[in-house]
Amino acid sequence: MTAVPVDLDRLTTWLDSRGIGSGPVECTALGGGTQNVMARITRTDADVVLRHPPPYKRKNSDETMRREATLLRALRMTEVPHPRLVADEPSLDVLGSAFYVMEPVDGFAPMLGLPDAYSDVAWKHAMGLSMADGIASLANVDHRRVGLGEFGRADGWLERQVDRWRSHLASYDATPNYPGHEIPGVDEIGAWLDAHRPHAWSPGIIHGDFHFGNVMFRHDEPRLAAIVDWELATIGDPLLDLGALLATFPTSGAGVSVIDVTGLPTRSELIDRYIEKTAGNGRFVDPTLATWYQVLASYRLGIILEGTNARACAGLAPREIGDQLHTTTLALFARASELISA
Repeated sequence: MTAVPVDLDRLTTWLDSRGIGSGPVECTALGGGTQNVMARITRTDADVVLRHPPPYKRKNSDETMRREATLLRALRMTEVPHPRLVADEPSLDVLGSAFYVMEPVDGFAPMLGLPDAYSDVAWKHAMGLSMADGIASLANVDHRRVGLGEFGRADGWLERQVDRWRSHLASYDATPNYPGHEIPGVDEIGAWLDAHRPHAWSPGIIHGDFHFGNVMFRHDEPRLAAIVDWELATIGDPLLDLGALLATFPTSGAGVSVIDVTGLPTRSELIDRYIEKTAGNGRFVDPTLATWYQVLASYRLGIILEGTNARACAGLAPREIGDQLHTTTLALFARASELISA
């Protein structure tokens, strides 16, 4: 059994209080993520997944757990594929951090390899289109109707993106032993985004980090089983998720996904599918807009990932993960530079 950095006695008492199984607790760490702790919790009449902040918490780690739980609870009655929330603990009294447990997802993580059935070209093509279906279903949710009217500050969201993430990048300079970012194109890309910003947009729920690394697929058909890792979810422009899908799609060479590209749909097909599935909510996407959102997604995600590199310099994250994500940051900015130069 792999060790998990939580107090199992206190966790057991909490599970008992919530009526989640009985008897001894077996807690096994789950891989695949780089930011938070994931563990499979099994006991008599219970099989759930624990999500908990990392051992070295960020200043917003507890609030992130609370927000994720709120979001998953709101999505319960929607068509969005997601892990079902079982229970959450917003206080720090139990494990020293906020946390929650959710139902396991019956599916597989594509970044860890594809089952034999997905070698079929038709399955691979449907798999890619299912990614567009997933974010379209999220964009179609009325965030106010599901109780998320106060989940994020929608006013001015698009207009403040570049300044927000530029400041976020600058904040890493205060991290011990971080030499400063070395990311070609940061200023040029930010200026381009401000100069070409769309004039109109409509708010909705965004996942905020949508790519093949944050989804699971079904075994029995080429369809999403769940969108996972909702830590960056907020209320903003849902077209950001489309931009993230396009920017990180395996054919982009951005280094985020390592899926074999054979049979996958083109970016144009993904855009057409998204337009088809969101036709009822008025989110129209033309090629020019799709490019802008790809660039914004690359800019934003690249800066976020660079934060782990900075934390690795301070010994607050594994050095190998910091190096890996820094490489991805450089690839994302390189892709964005190509797009604005085309």
